[in-house]
Amino acid sequence: MPRMLDVSDEVRAEIGDEEADRLLAGETAPGSYDCTSCRTPGDSEQERTSTVLFIGDETAVLAFAHAGCLPSQVVQVTEEQLRGAVKSITGDTVDLEPDKVVPEQAVLGVTSGLVLIAGELHPALVVEPTAPIARPGATGSGDDFLPLLIEQGFMPLTELSAVPPVLHGWSVLLAVGQLHAVLQPGGNGGQPVAWWQAHQPLQVTEGWRAAANKHQQALVFAAPVGSIGRQPREDLLRDALDKAAATGKLVAAALPLAGT
Repeated sequence: MPRMLDVSDEVRAEIGDEEADRLLAGETAPGSYDCTSCRTPGDSEQERTSTVLFIGDETAVLAFAHAGCLPSQVVQVTEEQLRGAVKSITGDTVDLEPDKVVPEQAVLGVTSGLVLIAGELHPALVVEPTAPIARPGATGSGDDFLPLLIEQGFMPLTELSAVPPVLHGWSVLLAVGQLHAVLQPGGNGGQPVAWWQAHQPLQVTEGWRAAANKHQQALVFAAPVGSIGRQPREDLLRDALDKAAATGKLVAAALPLAGT
């Protein structure tokens, strides 16, 4: 059955007419999927669905999103970002050849909150993927999310007793009081690229903005899937962070603010 897919001209140019036509005919597109933007289920047989192509230096991953969440587009990412954050959440990356582009989705969940450290409130972002992260080329079902971040400069925490050191080259993009992205250094000294990007700007509380303006940085905590969860209150979020740290499942860094 033909799918209700939107394949933009730029996506078609990357994957080729033959692959685009197979997608539109329903031969290679999934029926149901998890939206790569809002992370809720979608059905390409019942609702308009966008094809979103993530492209690294050598590989590409095709994801799907509700048309109301994202337009069909090509998203440039670093190869490391693609192979780390994107590939490992749901499966294999593919060589950038039209006949090898396969459906993938990637989700890093981000929660904002205030964290009390040494008697002072700090703005925090908690990052937790929706599935285990495997090292590129690894076999088996291991989770390398934390080791990969430690290699980037994040510090393992056993307790939240001190502010983690600043990770230079990374930043949190805050514009007009809204959270847009977490940026990492670009390849070969190029412009920073998004390690995580909100599909639409995320609102943060006035207290979070005030703390961010005071410190001119945000603390980013990361934990493997299932370690933190979506906590409805900041005290519960802190409890989950403390538990993750005590069990060796938490890394963190202080990232300077970018933007306004």
